[in-house]
Amino acid sequence: MNSTATATRQDVLTTPASAPISTTAHRDVLAVHQLCKRFGTGETAVQANDHIDLTVRSGEIVCLLGHNGAGKSTLVNQVVGLTLPDSGTVNLSGVDAVADPATARTLASVQAQSNVPITGLTPRQAIELVGRIRGLPKKAAQTRAAELLTNLDLTAWADKSSEKVSGGVARLTAFAMAAVAPGTLVVLDEPTNDVDPVRRRLLWQEMRRVADSGAGVLVVTHNVHEAEKVVDYVVLLDEGRVVTRGTPTDLVTNNPGETLEDVYITLVGEQASASAE
Repeated sequence: MNSTATATRQDVLTTPASAPISTTAHRDVLAVHQLCKRFGTGETAVQANDHIDLTVRSGEIVCLLGHNGAGKSTLVNQVVGLTLPDSGTVNLSGVDAVADPATARTLASVQAQSNVPITGLTPRQAIELVGRIRGLPKKAAQTRAAELLTNLDLTAWADKSSEKVSGGVARLTAFAMAAVAPGTLVVLDEPTNDVDPVRRRLLWQEMRRVADSGAGVLVVTHNVHEAEKVVDYVVLLDEGRVVTRGTPTDLVTNNPGETLEDVYITLVGEQASASAE
């Protein structure tokens, strides 16, 4: 249990993968049940997560949608073993992620909200390195890295020092590091931050390919417009609780409004409107 408290986001990113992804029938790769996390005590305590249930299946992109402070990152930190829940369970491809976070981390690939420093490396080297750490042979890591660089339109910056690339290129590189040898679960925390509109579309397309290859994808975002077009399922969080869930189409059909953004603002309130833009 102590290993959970001392784990870092770099540990999650670079933990070797335990097995290749299966592309067989859809199965649960993440099952969260009644998860609770509270910070602080007394009147100043914050209930960051309040009895959350969440399932992600292989081949599926699930969007965790909510404004800043809704509890999204706290939930992700518990899923990948960086924070212990107060109660509830997290099962990652059959592994109890609360009792055995180290094993669970071998099954997950993570793009953190903050980019992992790759000082001294080029984007190509960083992507290949993570591929090798996660078990790809050298040639396979090189081939997959080249594929991602092409698909994300990063070839012009592939061999430049990381200190000389823009924030958007660094963000796309971080995504590619999570996608080069994906675990059964791929967690992407605000993956489109700082990315220009053209490459955001390429990133979402590559995310779809990762899911279609057999991984389950959990994407954390407050970008309603983009999520509505790509994701299979939406879980809307507010003040640490699940407000509603369903496919984008079902949410629009069963709630006031004509778009997912309308539903989002109606259910969460006007405080979400700034985050939705």
